[in-house]
Order: sequence, then structure tokens, then C-alpha cells
Amino acid sequence: MRVISGSARGRTLKAVPGMGTRPTTDKVKEAIFSMIGPYFDGGAALDLFAGTGGLGIEALSRGMDKAVFIDKDAKSLETVRHNLQVTGLGGQAEVYKNDAERALKALAKRGVLFDLVFLDPPYRLKHGDALMMLMDELKLLSPQATVVLEYESDYVYPASFGPFVQTRKAEYGETTVSIYAYASEDHPVQDDEQGGQAT
Repeated sequence: MRVISGSARGRTLKAVPGMGTRPTTDKVKEAIFSMIGPYFDGGAALDLFAGTGGLGIEALSRGMDKAVFIDKDAKSLETVRHNLQVTGLGGQAEVYKNDAERALKALAKRGVLFDLVFLDPPYRLKHGDALMMLMDELKLLSPQATVVLEYESDYVYPASFGPFVQTRKAEYGETTVSIYAYASEDHPVQDDEQGGQAT
């Protein structure tokens, strides 16, 4: 694994020891950022099931101002900190040990707003949509935020629910990526933002 583009381009990322995590492949990561970027003019990102931290680090490398990395596994957090150090991006990051729901509630108390969220929960968990609705309830998303949901290809999430509208969907073998736009009451999703599907 490596950082594909931006300020830390080419830096090698360490994998989490053992078989407990399923890192996003470079191919899928490159596809994700071609759909949502590829580069950013500032903003805050949340990598909620961080694993290696590869997605949040890629976002920082491509121009996000800051990123928060959450995972409940100690080995994952150690790996995230290592990868932030080798990419020189540690000064723009916060790393916390917590489960997803508790982490979101803690972040909400601080009044944090995210422009970009990566959700790559373990495949056995099918609650990506519930977590997104919790983010809306806790007012954690900036107007017109983007949520990247990565999940097992034999599972189907709704094309729209609550204030979220799927703008892109792409399958890569056993992995599917859905891109959701956050349509807050003040900032509905525009017609031209609703893209097609890629396979």
C-alpha cells in the first residue's frame, strides 16, 4: 500500500499486523478519489473505521486541512500513527481509540463539522446507513458533505435515505463503493450532482 497522489505521493504505508483488518486496495482507493476529488481545497475528513489510516491519509495528502482517525483496535491505531509519521502528516491529524457510535457522540460535543467521511466498517456490520443518520442527528456534517461507504458487494444499501443521496456507485470484485451527498435542508443536492453508476 502507498499514498497515490498529493504531498505524500509514493510513501509506503504499513499494514495492520494480523488478519483483523481489510485495507482498501490501491486500485479501489484511486477510484474513490477520482470520484470525489481528486484534490481538495481544505476541509476536514473523518476516517471512522481507520484500519491503516490509508483513506484519511490520502485525503490529507490531496489537500484536506485535517483528519480525525477512529478505530477501536490498538494495533490499528499504532499503525495509523506510524503511517502519519512516515508521510509527515501527523500534525494535521487526531487519532482516537473508540467505537464508532461513541466516537461520533464525543465529536459532536466538540462541535466538529466534517466535509468528507470515510465509512469502511467490517463486512459483518451492515449499519453504514444507521451511522450516517446518526451523523445527521448529531449535526456532524457540513452542508454538502460527502460520505464514502465501502461494503461487501452482495449487500445493497438504499440509493437515498434521510438527507443522503447516492451520487456514484462502483463495484470492484467483492468490494462496492457508494458515494453519498449530504443534502441538508439549506443545501439540497443539485440535479447535476447526481451521477450515474460505474462498474
